[in-house]
Amino acid sequence: MSGRAFIVIVAVGVLMGGCRKKNDPNARGGQVALGDSTQFESAEDPPISADTHFAAGQLAESQDQLPRAVDQYQAALKVDPKFQPAMFRLGTVQTQAKMFPEAIATWQKYIKATGGSAAAYNNLGFTYELARQPKEAETAYKQAIAKDPKYQQVRMNYGLMLARQARKPEAMQQLSTVLKPAEVHYNLGSVYEQQGKTEQAKAEYQQALLLDANLHDARARLTGLK
Repeated sequence: MSGRAFIVIVAVGVLMGGCRKKNDPNARGGQVALGDSTQFESAEDPPISADTHFAAGQLAESQDQLPRAVDQYQAALKVDPKFQPAMFRLGTVQTQAKMFPEAIATWQKYIKATGGSAAAYNNLGFTYELARQPKEAETAYKQAIAKDPKYQQVRMNYGLMLARQARKPEAMQQLSTVLKPAEVHYNLGSVYEQQGKTEQAKAEYQQALLLDANLHDARARLTGLK
């Protein structure tokens, strides 16, 4: 319930004794009447917890109501500025909604809140990449790798970004840390296909199949390009 909750104090009229004669000084009893105005006592509702706002934000996300989700996660952080789940979801939703300056600011706060986790730097890098700030994205990805060299997601994100920038040797170096050789070529082919570089994509899919004839996704992609 929002706003103020009003508690009505009810005064009860009590009838005592019988009928009182007019001007009878010995008469007992009488009626206790209500006053002309009833007084109300107001009380503040207890504040909504950060967990409640967080749950409301998740519900809004599930209904694809991103602005409402942002509002709820921000409300959760207003109650508890260190509430990491709300901070993470806020950054994610802001990125999805292409609110890049706001998302970048949120991820920077998340980095501090997590003590500079690799995942936090990775998320910042990915948001920078979507915001078309490749230099900043690369810096963030490198910071993630420095924090955790075995973190697979950042190796994938960084490697694919390098592939999109036509930096194939560097891309292969990053992807090779977490993927098999055939999978590296498959992912390169996917990037080239998305960029409309059909011949380069075909060459990568063919190389993937030479290394692993059972890589059915590569075969399907190659067939689709012919």
